[in-house]
Amino acid sequence: MIQLLFAVLSAEVAVAVTLLFKTPLRKLVVLGLDRLKRGRGPVMVKTIAGTVLVVLASSLYSIAKISSGSAELGALTPTDQVLMSRHLLEASLMGYSLFLALIIDRLHHYVRELRGLRKSMEAVLKQNRVLEEAKTGGSSEVKELDGMIAGLNEQIKQLKSESEDRLQEAKAAEARAAALKKQSEDLLLEYDRLLEDNQNLRNQLNSIDNRLSFSDAKKIA
Repeated sequence: MIQLLFAVLSAEVAVAVTLLFKTPLRKLVVLGLDRLKRGRGPVMVKTIAGTVLVVLASSLYSIAKISSGSAELGALTPTDQVLMSRHLLEASLMGYSLFLALIIDRLHHYVRELRGLRKSMEAVLKQNRVLEEAKTGGSSEVKELDGMIAGLNEQIKQLKSESEDRLQEAKAAEARAAALKKQSEDLLLEYDRLLEDNQNLRNQLNSIDNRLSFSDAKKIA
């Protein structure tokens, strides 16, 4: 389960980083996301997200249950410590995975909007050049053309402003994705440490069981 969550989280980080940079690979990722959002794709994504939320809620409930049990006993047993650490790691990975999925969705939306804005700017600039050429050619409707040119210039300024806003949002999303990547690396290190602690606890429990068995055998003898 944890290995699968790490694999999903790594794939999501790779997709998010790909969407942040203008490369041929980003076109393929955008095309794939476009197809995913068509037909039955959204239903499948919502179903998977709902399942992850249910598992996340189950992990949080298990953590709360272990904490309440430790409050009654006064301290966590070694087994409870391992179980609580595992549930906490799983819940963290699922939460980061859902958050990254939301970031990927927003980045995909912003990339599509930026493409639309660029096409609109190109069309406005082309129309502006045509109007300026008509003006220099001695058109009889110079005043009307001036008004249209001024309006087009305002549209260009507005489109540039919107494009800059989208770029700022994309940079912010890049920073969040980098932070999540670092957190996932830290979680991987924590997982390795938990595996080592789990093995040590198992060895200790086996040693205690052996001692108890030996003591019982001596008493019977």
